[in-house]
Amino acid sequence: MLTEAEKTDTRRFCGYPTLGAQAVSSNLDHRLTHLSAAELAVLRDYLSTLRSLEQAIPAVADNLDTAQVSVWSHNPNELRDRTRLFDDWRRRLCDFLGFARGPRMPRGGISFIV
Repeated sequence: MLTEAEKTDTRRFCGYPTLGAQAVSSNLDHRLTHLSAAELAVLRDYLSTLRSLEQAIPAVADNLDTAQVSVWSHNPNELRDRTRLFDDWRRRLCDFLGFARGPRMPRGGISFIV
């Protein structure tokens, strides 16, 4: 069974807003409550990976003031690359759960303006 913190992280990573103290029933919460043991293990692996990827994004700030030191050269696209990787794993989590991406999930891909 998932902890409340794991459910919160799952909703957050899938792009859904907080529920607060409301007792709101949703398909996502129902699905999270009825995972098999094997599915629960996979979900926990996703959560672990996503937490690590999320924590790495702010760490990019440590190198923003340095472009090059000796042979080391800063990747000017590091923030974008890490954010894209994090968002890709978020989409994978939604696909694994078979649930639509939430309203706070970056859409990515190509957008057409008509």
